[in-house]
Amino acid sequence: MYRKFGKRMLDFSVAAIAIIVLSPFWMILIIVLCIAHRGKIFFFQQRPGKNERLFTIVKFKTMNDRRDVNGNLLPDMQRITKIGAFIRKCSLDELPNLWNVLVGNMSLVGPRPLLKEYLQLYNAEQKKRHDICGGITGLAQVNGRNAISWTEKFHFDNLYVEHLSFALDMKILFLTLQKIFRTETVNASENVTMEWFNGNN
Repeated sequence: MYRKFGKRMLDFSVAAIAIIVLSPFWMILIIVLCIAHRGKIFFFQQRPGKNERLFTIVKFKTMNDRRDVNGNLLPDMQRITKIGAFIRKCSLDELPNLWNVLVGNMSLVGPRPLLKEYLQLYNAEQKKRHDICGGITGLAQVNGRNAISWTEKFHFDNLYVEHLSFALDMKILFLTLQKIFRTETVNASENVTMEWFNGNN
């Protein structure tokens, strides 16, 4: 019952309330990012959701668009701004994901939506992560996020899909808030983002 109906009702209710309550804070972030990133506030990207259906994920922009002499974007570590680093450390860059939850593209809890380029690289077991909506946070995120290997990440994602329940969602949300308030690092020490998945991890 919760998997089919309750989870969506919880997602919609919490997302709607959170967007309203946090709107003043959002405005402050928007103004700061507008100044820091020359008017570019949001980051948009196509990601696969439930049943591998593509949708546009929305996040606060944390990196500038600096490029090398050949027109290629510089490495992430050279493009992330000071305010962007702070926003990532506190996971505030993912606040706009609440809009994705509100419209039904995402859930509060679930496997984190990855790049669409990875779809053709998944094996049958890894594809199970798309049996449900992706989430803002998930079992992999509260167990290391970018600091764990792809094998571990997929293990946690599939474990969640198999054992999805209201109690598990509440536990993951609590652990997520705990990590945010403790401002624990969410990225691997040597990278701003997770290493590229090549299908062999």
